[in-house]
Amino acid sequence: MSIFVDETTKVIYQGLTGSQGRYYGLANRAYGTNVVGGTNPKKAGTDVEGIPVFASVAEAVEKTGANASCIFIPAPGVRDAVMEAAEGGITFIACITEGVPAHDEAWFFNKLKRDFPQVRLLGPNCPGIISPGKCNIGITAGHIAKPGGPVGIVSRSGTLTYQALYELQQQGIGVTTCVGIGGDPVPGTSFIDCLQAFEADPETKAVMMIGEIGGSAEEEAADFIKNHMSKPVSAYIAGVTAPAGKKMGHAGAIVSGGKGTAQAKMDALRDAGVKVGLNPTEAGELMVEIVRTL
Repeated sequence: MSIFVDETTKVIYQGLTGSQGRYYGLANRAYGTNVVGGTNPKKAGTDVEGIPVFASVAEAVEKTGANASCIFIPAPGVRDAVMEAAEGGITFIACITEGVPAHDEAWFFNKLKRDFPQVRLLGPNCPGIISPGKCNIGITAGHIAKPGGPVGIVSRSGTLTYQALYELQQQGIGVTTCVGIGGDPVPGTSFIDCLQAFEADPETKAVMMIGEIGGSAEEEAADFIKNHMSKPVSAYIAGVTAPAGKKMGHAGAIVSGGKGTAQAKMDALRDAGVKVGLNPTEAGELMVEIVRTL
């Protein structure tokens, strides 16, 4: 099975008429994703190569039955776009946009948690989610993802998400769902959210986790794995050589006060029984070993 999205998911694109929204909206439709519409109040009533454009999310939901949204809105408008999606009836929101102010992220994260508990937000600043052969929402290249399971992938890094998919494809190993949660300080969906869903999914037999320096999300995930997961996990933590106190790409990837280091995260994961690779390829090779024992 897939987690969070599948072939029945009906997706709209907020920002479909922009260059990036158009490109990926059409690419996702070509992959087989059920793309049912887009939004732009100034272009309502038009279409993008047959995909209808609506004035609002609420109208798109009413007319199409959409239950998922992919946001390609510039960073200053993301806060309003997320809330429009939630208030319009969307239950799964994937926000691809990077550069969203941390204050805005914290605000809508808590607003959704308090007032819209039925809504799952993925991102911001993430590659999205792909259930190979079923649904691709975001910017992941579909051709590098082999369908059929038995591995689930969850990653903070977009680029390493793609590499994890490719490493497994090269070994003939399929994926149930690959989730890019993003590397910002306040992600809408956490490692634990995904691990919990993979643990409950009968078709996911093992999980590959890609983390990076900064914060405590990986240590918290290690604690969850140790106490609540029965399925084997392989992992890779990026940033072993990153200098303390220096931002490294992602807003959340900063080490301070001796906390959030790659070594601390790897130690916590190993203590939880996770097989930790020293590079992405090794993490993939460890997963190959795991799959052969299933």
